[in-house]
Amino acid sequence: MSDEQSSSSASGRPTRQSRTGLTSTGARKAGSKSNRSRAREFALQGLYQHIVGRNEILEIDRFTRDLAGFHKADVVHYDALLRGCAESEAALDALIAPKLDRGLAEISPVEHACMWIGVYEFQNCLDVPWRVVLNECIELAKEFGGTDGHKYVNAVLNGLAPELRATEVTHDRSAQNKSAN
Repeated sequence: MSDEQSSSSASGRPTRQSRTGLTSTGARKAGSKSNRSRAREFALQGLYQHIVGRNEILEIDRFTRDLAGFHKADVVHYDALLRGCAESEAALDALIAPKLDRGLAEISPVEHACMWIGVYEFQNCLDVPWRVVLNECIELAKEFGGTDGHKYVNAVLNGLAPELRATEVTHDRSAQNKSAN
């Protein structure tokens, strides 16, 4: 489900989107990505440079804006993610670290950046439903990370969602439980 539109069935549960726009491996085709999904991808690439190379955000931003396809990204969302995550990395790490089964230095830079994006969006992008944040970060980890890195990102962000989006998560889960009964 894209964050620009969210559909629901008559029961109030989100309907599953068709799998058109996916490659045979399940990855999204380039043409089917929303502007915000593209923004997340470019922010992920920039945050990776920041984590691995400790490159300056201004330098990363200049480089990223020249990449092919950047014009299709939601620039405002990209700016918020790149700068917001970099400026609050210590606070983001403080939330992430207790959910890890190893030290922060031991997780992949891609997974680390995906978690930053997820936590940042949970806290600061309240117009994006928590499930969309979770799904988008999982997709980023699938596309750019290691084989099972998306499972780790999922576990950490799923653990943080009830803390960072308590009302929304509780509402969604109680509605889901009611419809299951």
